[in-house]
Amino acid sequence: MRNKAVFRDCLKQFAVPAGLLFTGAALTCVIFSLYGLGLEPFWYALTVTFFCLALAFLFRFIREQRKAEERKRKLNAILSEWNDLPPAESLPEADYGQMIAALGAEKERLSSAFAAERKETQDFYTAWVHQIKTPIAVMKLALGGPESPDKSALQEELFRIEQYTNMVLAYQRLSGGANDLVIGEYSLDALIRPVIRAFAPQFISKKLKLIYEGTDLAIVTDKKWFQCILEQLLSNAVKYTPAGTIAIAVENGVLSVSDTGIGIAPEDLPRIFEKGYTGVNGRLNEQSSGLGLYLCGKAAALLNIPIRAESTPGQGSRFSLCLQSKTA
Repeated sequence: MRNKAVFRDCLKQFAVPAGLLFTGAALTCVIFSLYGLGLEPFWYALTVTFFCLALAFLFRFIREQRKAEERKRKLNAILSEWNDLPPAESLPEADYGQMIAALGAEKERLSSAFAAERKETQDFYTAWVHQIKTPIAVMKLALGGPESPDKSALQEELFRIEQYTNMVLAYQRLSGGANDLVIGEYSLDALIRPVIRAFAPQFISKKLKLIYEGTDLAIVTDKKWFQCILEQLLSNAVKYTPAGTIAIAVENGVLSVSDTGIGIAPEDLPRIFEKGYTGVNGRLNEQSSGLGLYLCGKAAALLNIPIRAESTPGQGSRFSLCLQSKTA
């Protein structure tokens, strides 16, 4: 397709010279005929001229084809090679080159300003998260006394604050590209149990039954981000299960987190991993931000773990992680 375009462009460039040549040849032929001159030298000269013209067209076509290939390569890398364009061979080409250079310089300026602003914002939120963790730790120590209803309520709200704080930090790391993966081999059971212990007060407070029988599998993953996925899945299960059971199971290399909660509407199911999407349940629950499952999806993609969701409204939901596991 591109060679045809180059061929048509070359034809346009040679149209005027070729037209003048054949017009002159026709006039010469008429004049020779009127004066009774022999046409053999004329036809010889015309044949040689036509051959030279065809040869010139061929060389021009090959040259333009190479230039077109170079322009295509530059076009594919225009965002990074805008300042390395081929030399201009005409005034219009030089003007267009200056336009591209000006646009490229402005793009570089805007990209640098955006990167600096983004880094500043990320640094602010990261510092804020680390600072807010200090009063959270102090409050946890202060609430370490005898149990009481008020104390349980405060501990539950403090747990939510800590969870939302960690969510902000995870979001900043993912959106900023600072994924700091540390891949290693871990016992799956050793990854699951700390998350369960962290949510134990939530299970007790809502009188939810937890089912988990343990597993002897080991997986190769990043501990922090894998547990981040589990935390968000358990958080959603607890949030949307007023009463009943939450089950964690590992079978045939698939880790599932299921609940007997309110479920997810069929029209919401395809979009639950979208950023900020809350669906019907989120609109009913004012605390929903639409970030939890978005973080799950992003972290799962980061770890190359397919995640799947199934749900029946009024009966519960099930989230499955397809793991590359092996026997521990």
